[in-house]
Amino acid sequence: IASIMNRVRNLKNKYRNEENITDEFHYTKISADTTDNSGTVNQIMMTANNPEEWLCFLLKLEKKGVPQMDVSLLNRLIGRYSQAVTALPAEKYSQDESYARILVRFAELKALQDPEEARDQFHLARLNCKKFAFVHVAFAQFELSQENEKKCKQILQKAVECSAVPLELLETALQNLHLKKKQLLSDEEK
Repeated sequence: IASIMNRVRNLKNKYRNEENITDEFHYTKISADTTDNSGTVNQIMMTANNPEEWLCFLLKLEKKGVPQMDVSLLNRLIGRYSQAVTALPAEKYSQDESYARILVRFAELKALQDPEEARDQFHLARLNCKKFAFVHVAFAQFELSQENEKKCKQILQKAVECSAVPLELLETALQNLHLKKKQLLSDEEK
């Protein structure tokens, strides 16, 4: 058994070294014949299965178009984000920023289809990754976009109470809310 385990470890290390030549080549090589990127997803799940790999893959997939304008891309993205969330256990990755970004982006994409499901996803993100201020701000921004200013303010205040970081991000969002701005954070502030 030890011999087999060593061989498996050696093969994994060899494969990882080969695939680290360039990320660009890696993702192209695996999904060359498929338009749904299932090869890449399977590869991520079989090897690293960590939030950084998933986030990198998902962001590359998003660059293929504008989800707000392309329903097919939106559906594909939602499916892939859902796979990532399912594949990554919250108890293991709740302190990981990439994991938090996956949860937030998944909720933002869901908001384009179904605001109630998006709200559930934002709750999940906030519950699992409460230390990150951007998670709370994204949820607050969603509530503001749903014309629920009171809920938006509550989310930001609770984020301050639970010591989400960086605090400056929350303070800026609260200040912009008081100034009646439609965006809690400008692109520069993000």
